[in-house]
Amino acid sequence: MSGTPPPVRPRDVVSHSWSRMLQLGLTADRVNKRDFFSEDEVARRRHDSPLRDVVDRIAKMFNASSDAATMMLVVTDADGAVLWRAGTSAVRRRADELEFTEGADWTEAKVGTNAIGTALAEAAPVELLAGEHFEQGQHAWYCSASPIHDPRTGDVLGVIDVSGPALALHPAVGVLVETATRLAQAELWLSHQKRLDALRQLAEPLLAGSTEPSMVVDDDGWVAHRTGVAVGDRIAAPRAGQAIAVPGLGTWLPEKLAHGWLVRPLGRARTVLLGLDLSRTPVLRASSGDAGWRRSITRRHAEILLLLHAAGPDGLTAAALSRALFGDPDHLVTVRAEVSRLRRLLGAVVATRPYRLADGVQLSVHPSRTVADHLARSRGC
Repeated sequence: MSGTPPPVRPRDVVSHSWSRMLQLGLTADRVNKRDFFSEDEVARRRHDSPLRDVVDRIAKMFNASSDAATMMLVVTDADGAVLWRAGTSAVRRRADELEFTEGADWTEAKVGTNAIGTALAEAAPVELLAGEHFEQGQHAWYCSASPIHDPRTGDVLGVIDVSGPALALHPAVGVLVETATRLAQAELWLSHQKRLDALRQLAEPLLAGSTEPSMVVDDDGWVAHRTGVAVGDRIAAPRAGQAIAVPGLGTWLPEKLAHGWLVRPLGRARTVLLGLDLSRTPVLRASSGDAGWRRSITRRHAEILLLLHAAGPDGLTAAALSRALFGDPDHLVTVRAEVSRLRRLLGAVVATRPYRLADGVQLSVHPSRTVADHLARSRGC
C-alpha cells in the first residue's frame, strides 16, 4: 500500500482483498466514511432474516465462552448490514469508535478488508489479525467470520463474526465461529424439516387412496411426500407450467398447492438430455421425451457442469471440485453452496457423494471445445 514490498508477503486472501480495496479507491491511513441503515430498515431486515430464529442460541453459546469478556459477537445479513451484536460494554464501546455498530454496512466496499466483508466477497470463512485489515484504525483488532448458508438452497443468509482486541486473541476463536455457524445451519435445517412435515400432513388427505405416482414438494423442490415412486430427497425447484426432468423417472409436471406443489408424471422417457450453449451467456436446455425447458445459468454453474461432465461416472469430491474451480481445496463451503444452488435448478440431475451427473443424463456442449479451453475462455484467459 505504501508502494514498497512488505517484509512478509501477505496471505493470498489478504493480498486479493487489498487489491480490490485499491481499485475501489479506499484509504488505508484513516477510517473511511461509513454507511448506515435506518433503525426502521434494521428492524425490517431483522424481521425478514431467517437468522432471527437462531440468534439467541448463538448468543447463549458465545456468552458461555470463557473468553466472552474480551470478544464481541456480530451477526449480519447477506448484504453485510450489522443486525445483532453481543458482548461486554467495554468491547462494544471500542467497536463504537470504529462505528462497528448495529445498522452499519460492513462490506469491503465501505470499510475495507475485514473478516465480514471479505468472507462475503470470498463466500468462505476468513480470519484477519491486526495489520491484515486494510484500514489502520482496525489494526488493533482481530476478526474471525464465516458465512451462514441456507441448507435448502445454498444461498448466503448472513455472516457470524467474533471480534476483539488483537492482543487478546485466543486460538479457539476460529473454532467458536465454526461451531456457531454449524449450530445456525443445523437449526435452519431442523426448521426446514418441520416445514416438510407440515406439508406432508397437508398432502396425505389429498393423496389418500390414490395409486397414481405422485410427489408433493416445497418451493425449492425438497420432497415432502411420495406415492408409487422411488425418488431422492430433492427434484428441481418447480415452476408453474414448466415440466421437470427427473433422471430415470421421465418428465413430471408441477401443480401449485397452498404451501407447495403436487407433481405428477407427464412423459415416460427416462433419459434426460442437457444441452449447454457457451457461445455467449451460458444457456442450458433440458429435455426428456417431448417436454423440456431453456434457462440462462451463471458461468460458475456452467463450469461445474463442464467439470462433472469431464469427470464421468467417478465424479468429483468437494475438495477436487474446489481445486478445479479455485486452484486450492480450501473453498469447500463455497463449492457445496454452489452445487446446492445448481441442484435447485436441476434437482437430481446432479448427484452427490461424489458430485457427478446422474445416471441417465447426457450432456452436450456447444461450441465443441475441450473442457480446459471452455474454462479458460470463461475465466477470461
